[in-house]
Amino acid sequence: MLLLNPKNYQDRNYPDERSKEIMLKTIEFFENKGLAKMKEDYYAAEFTDDFTEFIKKEGIFETLFLPKGYGSEDQYYSTYRMYEFSEITGFYGMPYWYTYHVSTLGLDPVFLGDNEELKHRAVETLRQNPLCAFGLSEKEHGADIYSSEMKLYPQEDGTYLARGSKYYIGNGNKASTITVFGKIADTDEYVFFVADSQHEKFELVKNVIHAQNYVSEFILHDYPVTDADITTRGPKAWDDMLNTINICKFNIGSGATGIVTHSFYEALNHAAHRNVYGKFVTDFPHVKRLFLDSYCRLAGMKLFGLRATDYMRAASKEDKRYMLYNPIMKMKVAIQGEEVHEMLWDIIAAKGFEKDNYFSQAVVDLRGFPKLEGTRHVNMALIAKLLPNYFFNPKEYPEVGRITDARNDDHMFDQGPTRGYGKIQFHDYNIAYNSVDLPNVNIFKKQIKAFVEWLMLSGMDLGKQMLNDFDFLLAVGEIFTIVAYGQLIIESAKIENLDDDLLDEIFDVFVRDFSRYALAVNGKPTATPEQKEAILKCIQSPVVDDDKFNRVLEKHVYSLIDAYTMNP
Repeated sequence: MLLLNPKNYQDRNYPDERSKEIMLKTIEFFENKGLAKMKEDYYAAEFTDDFTEFIKKEGIFETLFLPKGYGSEDQYYSTYRMYEFSEITGFYGMPYWYTYHVSTLGLDPVFLGDNEELKHRAVETLRQNPLCAFGLSEKEHGADIYSSEMKLYPQEDGTYLARGSKYYIGNGNKASTITVFGKIADTDEYVFFVADSQHEKFELVKNVIHAQNYVSEFILHDYPVTDADITTRGPKAWDDMLNTINICKFNIGSGATGIVTHSFYEALNHAAHRNVYGKFVTDFPHVKRLFLDSYCRLAGMKLFGLRATDYMRAASKEDKRYMLYNPIMKMKVAIQGEEVHEMLWDIIAAKGFEKDNYFSQAVVDLRGFPKLEGTRHVNMALIAKLLPNYFFNPKEYPEVGRITDARNDDHMFDQGPTRGYGKIQFHDYNIAYNSVDLPNVNIFKKQIKAFVEWLMLSGMDLGKQMLNDFDFLLAVGEIFTIVAYGQLIIESAKIENLDDDLLDEIFDVFVRDFSRYALAVNGKPTATPEQKEAILKCIQSPVVDDDKFNRVLEKHVYSLIDAYTMNP
């Protein structure tokens, strides 16, 4: 079974019992809590204290967050189990996922940093209080982190006083380890230091949203800082900040996958048992199409995430392919989740508003995921820099399989300077596509060929066009993204032994998406007449096969009716 089903847990082949235990105990926590209590806390904007206590009691963040050399003797950092925990917490609700997500964001700068004593101190702090926070954004500057006004003011005794405020800081109400990004006042060099929300010089202003998760504004009033509290300073502090985001924005795609999976079960169960006009909702032709398309997109999200995890774990100074797959995971997967949710809502209609189901909170929470850790535009701008090497300058790499072992993901905490992004190379995408001979994958390959010809026609001017028009960049970037997205899905499908019918139906959806994105490029005023004409060759229709459609619908989608319902 591909999708997460907490009532029928799929063993992910962990090398140790502890990893599986974490997942099962987390599922048990939420199922014992039940949907009614979960919704009560959600509408009361009750902070996730019960979840925090559970995390502390079970030592879960210690196991998940700490790299080798810290914590227990057999400790290792694994993106694979981080992926699954993120999906599970998303499945049960964005507030719990967010508590987890911003905690790993807050802790990672410590272990990317240079202060060894502080790392060991952070481990002890984590055992007493598992909540951490990432003090980056500021109210007046938002994503403009170059303009940070948080400053450390040097004192005559060699210590510092921190003055400034931060905004949009998750867990800022409770976290004992808050990594704060700022500058040294007299030199303007960047610095990361650690603060505690319970310190008397720490002012918690407010929660800037009304929700269970606490997204804080806080002020440091001459907060005392010593060298023992500084993780790193200078250019490396800047690199550590960006590298932290590189590690953690991966959670956004897996969290979104969890949310949509839960909503999928609710929508399917409701439609299968609702009879209108003398027919069950699942029997209507348009509903069959909506359910199959939503399942195919959801399956694609899961397949891509699993495969992108392998490249995160295989990363090294010589292999930085994850730098493409990571922003796709953050942006593309999250946006796919929004598309799936809209289709499901079209099916269940007014049911999606009801306060007692999971779906109604997911409607609100899911919309925020593509907007976390860099906007769609920021992430697409990163992705676009990799387009030339992806299509025209491939490199040979050793084959990467499914990585489920107990290796430590060393490179995540040793990513180095954030330079040379545009020089990253990839293995030839044709290897994956040429390994499959299916009708809709073959149509998709024709679309890729037409797009490559369009790129060659566009030449060097394309870079300038995208740089000067972000709307045009988004349109072109969507096509590039779906090629890489489909590539990893094919690779993952082989590992997961996905049947050909389902894979081809997934590409039925992607052929239509490719055509939609091509039409968008054609409509952009920045595109030249030659580009407008050439891009139309990418517009193709999928191969229609009613028998295959019905096989996939019955085997993969309608077989899930009543497969999962959360405990009341």
